[in-house]
Amino acid sequence: MEPNTRSTGRLPAAFLTPGSSSFIDFLADHSPELLPGNRKLPEGIVEAPHGTTIVAATFPGGVVLAGDRRATMGNMIAQRDIEKVFPADEYSAVGIAGTAGLAVEMVKLFQLELEHFEKVEGATLSLEGKANRLSTMIRSNLGMAMQGLAVVPLFAGWDEGREKGRIFSYDVTGGRSEEHGFAATGSGSIFARGSMKKLYREDLTEQQATTLVVQALYDAADDDSATGGPDLARRIFPIVTVITDEGFRRLTEAESSELARSVTERRLEQPDGPRAALL
Repeated sequence: MEPNTRSTGRLPAAFLTPGSSSFIDFLADHSPELLPGNRKLPEGIVEAPHGTTIVAATFPGGVVLAGDRRATMGNMIAQRDIEKVFPADEYSAVGIAGTAGLAVEMVKLFQLELEHFEKVEGATLSLEGKANRLSTMIRSNLGMAMQGLAVVPLFAGWDEGREKGRIFSYDVTGGRSEEHGFAATGSGSIFARGSMKKLYREDLTEQQATTLVVQALYDAADDDSATGGPDLARRIFPIVTVITDEGFRRLTEAESSELARSVTERRLEQPDGPRAALL
């Protein structure tokens, strides 16, 4: 797919050849070496920065997807303010856990895949279709995953057909599962999931759902050294996004700051966080 060096003003032949509405299929046909899964595998285990905990929760009217800001490399903090939650398109978002560099690249390719499909077909993929496309991309990275460079995202969005928010989790082989109510992935996921399990209700408001995910990230950071809690001194707060029938929205820095500060202040009174009723 070399550029046309002649002054004809014509596009390369690859762009004029009929084919699939998938951008990944387009690359596979014309420039397969550009796909992450076709790269030469490294020898041995590669040490690279890893993103950690991502959480999500549904509420009547939408879904919340949030992530902490810490990236680790072994026992070291590689970055304190990494961004792990991105819009996939107008009505969906993806949070990344695993090898940070590969995960960010996969998200960019996923965004391009959805945009390409919409331009070619003149319509957007269903939320189920988007989840399936992401599953295929994760599966193509299996060789890297076996070398320790795994990418395990969490995908969430607004299903226009069902008129509700939905969450999808994945394993390193691309296996996809729909999660009901709440979900977590990454090194602190077991603690975040335990936190949400006790606090989640189906009738949460949007404000309560955003508070819930920040509480879960706080609990994860409390027990998992790879998860970063709210950093008030450096003004580094979790990234919190909300997807509703109005589309994707990321909480502003002022909103996330206020939310994180309120949770932290309550923790001064109750270090272990809010308590669920026994019965």
